[in-house]
Amino acid sequence: MSALWTSTDAEAATLGHATKAFSANGLSIDTRTLREGDLFVALKGDSRDGHDFVRAAFEAKAGAALVSRQPEGASGAMLVVANTQRGLEDLAVAARARSNAKIVGVTGSAGKTTTKEILRVGLGALGKTHASAASYNNHWGVPLSLASLPQDARYAVFEIGMNHFNEIRVLVGFVRPHVALVTTIAPAHLEFFGSCEAIADAKSEIFEGVEPGGAALIPSDSPYAERLIARAKQSHVSRIQTFGEKTGSDARLLDYSESADGSHVKADICGLPVEFSLGAAGRHIANNALGALLSVAALEGDVLNAAAAMKQFAALKGRGARFTAGDVEVIDESYNANPASMAAALALLGAAKGRRIAVLGDMLEMGEGGAEHHAAIAKPIEAARADLVFLCGPQMLALWDKLPTSRRGGHAMNSTDLSKQLRAALQPGDTVLVKGSNGMKLSVIIEALRARA
Repeated sequence: MSALWTSTDAEAATLGHATKAFSANGLSIDTRTLREGDLFVALKGDSRDGHDFVRAAFEAKAGAALVSRQPEGASGAMLVVANTQRGLEDLAVAARARSNAKIVGVTGSAGKTTTKEILRVGLGALGKTHASAASYNNHWGVPLSLASLPQDARYAVFEIGMNHFNEIRVLVGFVRPHVALVTTIAPAHLEFFGSCEAIADAKSEIFEGVEPGGAALIPSDSPYAERLIARAKQSHVSRIQTFGEKTGSDARLLDYSESADGSHVKADICGLPVEFSLGAAGRHIANNALGALLSVAALEGDVLNAAAAMKQFAALKGRGARFTAGDVEVIDESYNANPASMAAALALLGAAKGRRIAVLGDMLEMGEGGAEHHAAIAKPIEAARADLVFLCGPQMLALWDKLPTSRRGGHAMNSTDLSKQLRAALQPGDTVLVKGSNGMKLSVIIEALRARA
């Protein structure tokens, strides 16, 4: 296997100086997950400086370290640059320039990571595919993922996130995708934007980086579809296509049903009838799969083979993964939440047998209208026929006031206290949905449920 980076290539990309020759097989910014032979990038954050961990990186058998100063006591090959964030970005630019991969960029208010992983599976059936790790979609995550792009990859998928204007504009300039896919527009980060129209405008920055001849893929069922289309036209994207359930969509969902091991989908992808199984339930996930298959079509890939691989996709931890905790079934949606994803998760709960229990945490960064958005969750709770609702956080008090007494399972300001109330109420055969913003730490409840098994 050829090295991902040699000292010669890395010096040329960053204009840095290597203290000795090295070759690196991957990149890492965390000594806890670093693999032997990785190039450790010593990023400086608000609370930690990666230079303090260079010695530990070498003890973990890093191949080299990207630094802006040589830490005392650290011995090993170092690539010394003026600034490590800029050095990482330089590697990303160089990796993109030398790659012949067909690239998809994914953004949206919800479903980014799930769609990225569906694309990893679908494109992976067609050739070597590289994709962002975890939810690496910010100012360091995108360049780290891009700098890790193998030279021989045939396809690559990068998740691009934001919570302010101009963030995507910068990141997509590194990625330069052939296909830019927007999963959905929903009221997330309203604290910073004020309206969904503003969120749509910020997400549409992804179109500015599309390569000549590339495509913009837009959710047809979104109330902001026309706005996104207009923004794509402003960015001079030559191909604009849509996906969803709306008549006339380039990729259209025709039929959806759930099964014991996931779901079954019938669709039309650019005139091609496609029928496939997904290893995950949820109509919203089926729509994400439509966007993924439309991406394959836009890249002139084999849609049928990509669709056949979809049965290998499984819902992700914190994003719909299911497990059995003793005599209770759990739907783990604990990673993040906004009103749209909350409604989608509750729809999953509504399909469950036995008592349906919803454990919901605050949706953060909702701005001045936060109370109204939380109270409005009462409607999808009613549609899901939830038997008991447990709520976590101060903003969920607005929802608590809307719930009938018969549905009130409990409320607490933190996940630890709520977990105790939940455990006391559980009965054999219950299905429990856990959903909230990551900052609410509902993973504490997930781990408590796992321990119950």
